[in-house]
Amino acid sequence: MLRKLLVVLAATLLAAACSSEPPPPPPPPPPAAVPQSFMVFFDWDRSSLSQQAMQTIGQAAAAFKSRGSARVTATGHTDTSGPASYNMALSLRRANAVKNELVRQGVPADAIAVVGKGESNPLVATGDGVREPQNRRVEIVMDGAMVSTTTIFSDPRSYCKALSDKWRQYRTSQVDTAEAAAIAKCEAGDYQAGIPVLENSLIANNIPLPAPGYRWPGRPIGPS
Repeated sequence: MLRKLLVVLAATLLAAACSSEPPPPPPPPPPAAVPQSFMVFFDWDRSSLSQQAMQTIGQAAAAFKSRGSARVTATGHTDTSGPASYNMALSLRRANAVKNELVRQGVPADAIAVVGKGESNPLVATGDGVREPQNRRVEIVMDGAMVSTTTIFSDPRSYCKALSDKWRQYRTSQVDTAEAAAIAKCEAGDYQAGIPVLENSLIANNIPLPAPGYRWPGRPIGPS
């Protein structure tokens, strides 16, 4: 009798083990953001931006805003005509010209690193003293996880406080009547009056907004 009970119990346990489903596998990690790159070209011995260059930089600025935040590197290059020391300085001027335009189009200045390579890293290999248009360039590389800045702040109260804190952080030694009044409006709950003033002041002083690249509530950056 005992043997029959043991056989029945073993069969029951085996059936239960076979019928139970294994636990689901853990979800895969989110995919890493793929770096984006943009190429801006220059006339010979120039660091001024052409209309085509402005359009390319605009595309890079839009890509930054779609990411929400990123690390941006602007690396300047020259062709091999001219002295190497002069070309190094020229490559830096080109990289800074691109950075300034990125900032004008809403990319925070502290998100952009500027590098000058001079004539040391040509896109097209040439001999010395060659005016090669493809080598007169700035490469914009954007790297970093893509995040949605439009959901960082779910209510105007927290966003208004973040703006106030950022303004105080950067301008602690100066009394700014308009900004002080805007901070007071935020503290009183008048966010519609306080937020635009603080956003405009931060943008005008090249201070990154709490949600980089976007104004409240998720509009592309730009003057109001």
